Amino acid sequence: MTGRHSDDVHVPDDPGVHRRPDHPQEGVEDRVLRDRVAELLEGPVPLPIVQAGDPVLRRRAAPYRGQLGSRTLGRLVEAMRVTMLEAPGVGLAAPQVGVGLALAVIEDPGALDPELAVARERVPVPFRVVLNPEYTPVGPERVSFYEGCLSVAGWQAVRSRWRAVRLTGIDERLSPLDELLSGWPARIVQHETDHLAGELYLDGAELRSLLAPGEAWRHAGEIGPERAARELGFRLDGLSEEV
Repeated sequence: MTGRHSDDVHVPDDPGVHRRPDHPQEGVEDRVLRDRVAELLEGPVPLPIVQAGDPVLRRRAAPYRGQLGSRTLGRLVEAMRVTMLEAPGVGLAAPQVGVGLALAVIEDPGALDPELAVARERVPVPFRVVLNPEYTPVGPERVSFYEGCLSVAGWQAVRSRWRAVRLTGIDERLSPLDELLSGWPARIVQHETDHLAGELYLDGAELRSLLAPGEAWRHAGEIGPERAARELGFRLDGLSEEV
């Protein structure tokens, strides 16, 4: 899963590439990454979102260590933000636009329904950028809700996740991150960080809960997945199908 936090991060003043001379292979990988980003930024925005089945979604993303200059990184971040909002979504990881870099953008306006907001602990999250994120659970509590993904377009399934996590990494200014998150913001961070490890939310979802495109109205908007568990016959947080 998690992207690695690097203590050797350098961003040059120009949009060039920082390479370590003691790792020659990294220079080749960096050039491939830089060329991929340049190709994307020459095209239209919003960027095309890669769908499940593309190998880039199954590879561990490279930690950010200054492979892109600050201006290029800023342009990529802005293009990803536009893409996320247009989709629309509340998070987008770089592999979802075909870039194998440990980078994600997040922004969530929160839930419109007050009851849903309370049940899911879904509060607004201002736009933010995370590089090399890692998370660790805080406490034993897990919660299950329907979840979707822009790279598995239209499908939704119940996924159990840690209710609270500790997030570490760096932001777009290379300032260190070390914070505690709970509720829906913690779920978003887990979802996006998993992308950077080559994982999709379906890897840990309850597949009997799966809703095809056009079927989300059945359960995805409910306060919790209890009725879905009864009707579709799956276990929920250790409880039996008869919940």
